[in-house]
Amino acid sequence: MNVKKEPLAYRMRPRTIEEFFGQEEIVGQGRMLYRMIKADRITSIILYGPPGTGKTSLARIIASTTKSSFEKLNAVTAGVADIKRIVADTQNKILNPSGKTVLFVDEIHRFNKSQQDALLPYVENGTIVLIGATTENPFFEVNKALISRSSVFMLKPLSDSSIKNIILNALKDKERGLGNFEVILEDEALNYLTTISNGDARIALNAIELAVITSQIDSDGKIHIGVGTIEECVQKKSISFDKSGENHYDNISAFIKSMRGSDPDAAVFYLARAIYAGEDPEFLARRIIICASEDVGMANPTALQVAVAAAQAVSMIGMPEARIILAHAAVMVATSPKSNSSYKAIGKALNDVSTKRTGEVPMHLRNAAVGGMKDLGYGKGYKYAHDFPGNIVKQEYLPMEMQGSVYYEPTANGYEARIKEWLERWKNSDK
Repeated sequence: MNVKKEPLAYRMRPRTIEEFFGQEEIVGQGRMLYRMIKADRITSIILYGPPGTGKTSLARIIASTTKSSFEKLNAVTAGVADIKRIVADTQNKILNPSGKTVLFVDEIHRFNKSQQDALLPYVENGTIVLIGATTENPFFEVNKALISRSSVFMLKPLSDSSIKNIILNALKDKERGLGNFEVILEDEALNYLTTISNGDARIALNAIELAVITSQIDSDGKIHIGVGTIEECVQKKSISFDKSGENHYDNISAFIKSMRGSDPDAAVFYLARAIYAGEDPEFLARRIIICASEDVGMANPTALQVAVAAAQAVSMIGMPEARIILAHAAVMVATSPKSNSSYKAIGKALNDVSTKRTGEVPMHLRNAAVGGMKDLGYGKGYKYAHDFPGNIVKQEYLPMEMQGSVYYEPTANGYEARIKEWLERWKNSDK
């Protein structure tokens, strides 16, 4: 049996909107993008989502339906000269009587500012209808002026049912797919491949193609594919983010918020995703330290000690054992009582320092290390706390202009409840 040269994922790209699986929220019948494609009324759009979710396929469908000239650029290899050439061809009435071009820019986030600026006037006046595809958040990576003139459609990882439909469709398609092979794909293998693809149709199709073309035909004349074969063809589960993209920040945000929200299971889950994606373990340790201080704080002062010790241990031990240390610290922070009173205190104090007339350090608190300074009143009247019962003494510590300011307001959570009680006794004492 001859095997086609193009990869199965390329051959099986949908040719019409009816052949497109998934993304029903944006291309389902009656949805805006569906209506735009059907009516050939495409305006500038940006398709944003993970790999293998259909961005390029949608662009190809638009290319096959539009009556306008269609051009494609890859932002990795294209430059301003390419844009100028396309604009010149568009404005040539002989070459392009419609005077309009639909331009598909793959990986548009890789265009630098000057390249994006070169597009802007022609997108604005309608000469170019832009279709940009990106795996990065366009609100961070694409010129705000281009964003404001485009509709942004967010594509999500494909559902399990969509992935299964794509696999089964490829197995029965005799023209472009694997339908000329007699393949028996076990249900367990299909379910495993669906899960391991993690919403990426390209991974699923590449794996099933590799499984089919490298398997022997059994005595019954058919190719039987089980879980073991699929495991060999997909060595590692696809991860839905990389350690430098936007999803990196989303995952870390979820990790921190799970620790803050006292959910150790979610914290360990997001930690595992980060480790699996190859995140720097020392970066993860630093985030745990910050959370231990910002969100746990004085409600459990030992959490910061554990987090710092964990960071030191991670640096000493390295992966893979460092995963245990990180989990230890993350669980400690997640299960600790919470208080951000110290975080609030320094924020309020910094705001006062930067916006108010805060006065001078009171004379009785000033350093009187040099004899002549005492003659000027430095340190005069200072009460040494250890000379008083309980090692505590009432005196004014704030500058006159700031007297009465309250920055640290302890909660009643965890250890901080004891601090709150002690401070109230101190403030209400006569000493």
